[in-house]
Amino acid sequence: MSDLRELYQEMVMDHGRRPRNFGPLPEANHHAEGFNPLCGDRLTLYLKIDNGVISDLRFEGSGCAISTASASLMTEALKGKTVAEAEALFAGFHALVTGGEETSVPLGKLEVLGGVREFPARIKCATLAWHTLQAALRDETGLVSTE
Repeated sequence: MSDLRELYQEMVMDHGRRPRNFGPLPEANHHAEGFNPLCGDRLTLYLKIDNGVISDLRFEGSGCAISTASASLMTEALKGKTVAEAEALFAGFHALVTGGEETSVPLGKLEVLGGVREFPARIKCATLAWHTLQAALRDETGLVSTE
């Protein structure tokens, strides 16, 4: 258990300090904004979708280490995936961090965030980017809130 906890802490801190795919994406054709009022996390997610495939995605904003790490890991996991695969990853990740019904979707590195389910107040931090993704995929306007 301590090995998993160490891996979790190391990966979250690495992605929290040096997020991947951070910054604007001028050629984005989908975007959404998210906010977690409990923690103060703010996120803008940009997607470039070509023929049903997420060819690129980036995010910007500010937040706690868990929120930033989750967004960073999410962008790495989704690049090159179809919209349907992204929806399946959302379902699998959400189940992982909330303790919901498991899916058969392989989550890879995203599994390090599974420990968040032990801290209910932090689940909203981990899922903010994912709920913002849902809004961007559906071209929903307005601020996505975790409340």
